[in-house]
Amino acid sequence: MKRLLSGLRPTGKIHIGNLYGALSNWVKLQEEYRCFYEVADWHALTTAYQDTSNLRSLIKETVIDWISVGIDPEKSVLFVQSEVKEHAELHLLFSMLVTVSRLERNPTLKEMVRDMELQEQVSYGLLGYPVLQAADILIYRPDVVPIGEDQRAHLELTREIARRFNHLYGKVFPEPEPIFSSFPKVPGIDRRKMSKSYGNAIFVADEPDEIKKKVMQAFTDPEKIKKNDPGHPEGCVVFAYHQIFNPGVSELEKECKRGNIGCVACKKRCAELMAKALEPYREKRRELEREDIEGILREGARRARVVAGETMEMVREAMRLW
Repeated sequence: MKRLLSGLRPTGKIHIGNLYGALSNWVKLQEEYRCFYEVADWHALTTAYQDTSNLRSLIKETVIDWISVGIDPEKSVLFVQSEVKEHAELHLLFSMLVTVSRLERNPTLKEMVRDMELQEQVSYGLLGYPVLQAADILIYRPDVVPIGEDQRAHLELTREIARRFNHLYGKVFPEPEPIFSSFPKVPGIDRRKMSKSYGNAIFVADEPDEIKKKVMQAFTDPEKIKKNDPGHPEGCVVFAYHQIFNPGVSELEKECKRGNIGCVACKKRCAELMAKALEPYREKRRELEREDIEGILREGARRARVVAGETMEMVREAMRLW
């Protein structure tokens, strides 16, 4: 069976952008690939190193959410990045193969510096995180990596590193192919990319009242001032949510364009549909809070280390390391 690697930072409870942008795809891919799913706790430190007091609880919350939406620890390997030390060794070796100027051209880094107002505070870890990401991927020698369009540059660097290593030392790594999600990016309630750090996220674990509160605050068509004004759904965040949760979205679109529905009523309908769709995940989540999540992660790390250890033996032999 072909291998697949993907992962997310442990930011705590997942939001609907994670669910419909990545995790729903992960669930399907379990049937086709041997999947390795990583909780990327070292990556979390690149932008949140000052306070790690709640990192372990965030890891647990993340994994509970993964399992609640259908990631099966029996089918897939779930593990915490820092529990597999071979990632760090391979990252060190890969760091010799990549220039600083190449990392500075990373478009995602520029966006993070701008959005998080880091400017002169870019750390060595943040600059080099694409190299760590390459190590995370290649240490499992996967055939494919599921990514969003915004991660294309990261995977291309990973493929570059694999090519350079293979050219210098002999064939060890495959050049993993991308699997692009066909699901459109889910916007936050303020129209920016949905992110916990932006405070614009709707979480899978949110209760109905919290979902309603957030949806009622969501950005809508600024030109639709009165209830009967014709709307422009294509620029409305709430309409983007209806496209996910509302089976009758085509009729709603017509109502909006004709001015037959106001934004308040549209938001209320959206919140009700969203809360109903997410209820099974909330129920499953409540059950999982009593499960031995640490045991699941220990077993996942054990299985991950078997493959990572094999890879590092191949790497050391290829590089003639002691």
